Amino acid sequence: MLRRTRARVLSLRTVAIVLVACCALLLIVGCEPSLDDLEAVDYAPIADLDWDISTPEAEGLDPLLVAAMYYEAAKLESLYSLLVIKNGRLIAEGYFNEGAVDHLSSSMSVTKSVVSALVGVAYARGDLPSLEAKMIDFFPELMSIADPRKKEITIRDLLKMRAGYPHETDVPGYFDRMFDGVHEWVPLIEDFDLVSDPGEAWHYSNLSSHILSVILARATGGSLVPYAQEHLFGPIGADLARWTVDADGYEMGCMEVYLTPRDMARFGVLFLDGGEFEGEQVLSSDWVRISLQNYSSNVANYSGQHYHSIGYGYQWWVMEAGDRDYAMARGHGGQQIVLLEELDMVIVATADPLYYGHGSAAGRLELANLNLVADFIKEL
Repeated sequence: MLRRTRARVLSLRTVAIVLVACCALLLIVGCEPSLDDLEAVDYAPIADLDWDISTPEAEGLDPLLVAAMYYEAAKLESLYSLLVIKNGRLIAEGYFNEGAVDHLSSSMSVTKSVVSALVGVAYARGDLPSLEAKMIDFFPELMSIADPRKKEITIRDLLKMRAGYPHETDVPGYFDRMFDGVHEWVPLIEDFDLVSDPGEAWHYSNLSSHILSVILARATGGSLVPYAQEHLFGPIGADLARWTVDADGYEMGCMEVYLTPRDMARFGVLFLDGGEFEGEQVLSSDWVRISLQNYSSNVANYSGQHYHSIGYGYQWWVMEAGDRDYAMARGHGGQQIVLLEELDMVIVATADPLYYGHGSAAGRLELANLNLVADFIKEL
């Protein structure tokens, strides 16, 4: 009996210690910044001739709300940059960890939205005949492809992620075939099995995005870098610094465009303003409109996310946070170009691309960067 009583006392002491520790942790992690803390946060944009600089107050935004986001941003382990543009003016800018105003890192899957824009450019210029053009028409070497359904895949199917190709992590061996070193990707068009009929269902597919890049290269007659610089990035005052290629020399349509944070912001402003940049119509307004529509609702459900109702357009995500709708170009690690049309606002975040993994540790870092922006949007 005495032994049981002692054991119970020890058990209660253990519980008490754990509870005290948890409460202390909540006080540390959960405490909100004071007014003095927020007023000390410096998020003023770097003044130069690149952007028209303003302040949150001048653009009708609560400066303490902006300060609260930057206060939290400074705590994040993998965030590189955070920019806010409102009414076409840069109102907040901050760099963290390895980040800097001229820092280049891979935008990862933000590249998909760039490829989508280039499809719009090529279509408007007549380099692509139609969005209903068949994928196979650009791959004469694959005309004898075994699965006849693949001959029915259209450019539009690829743009919507509805070609029928699977998410590579869902099929054993597929992810390694694509990303374990540099490989030829064109043969994967035949080698990777479809998991649904073209147009029937949404599946996030890196191969589909890369196929679009190869189609563009073949339709325009060469490397996409000079084409993109002349017809997309040059007109908005941005520089496509680098774009990694596959073993065949094709730019990777699913990842590896390198841009500075400010140049990512220019790309976002272009879409927010209906394809127009400083009076020049760089992209068709119709293309921007159809790119940002939701063609596949509730396509993903990520544990721990602070956003919801995730849909997909033409290589753009369609999101909700709180009562706000927004479109997002998103890349692994937490790269973001967020478009809030109702508020005339663009938010850009860059981060460590997290090449070293897709496991729980990497997922935690990425989710923290995504939730930072989603939480800010909820309060707007």
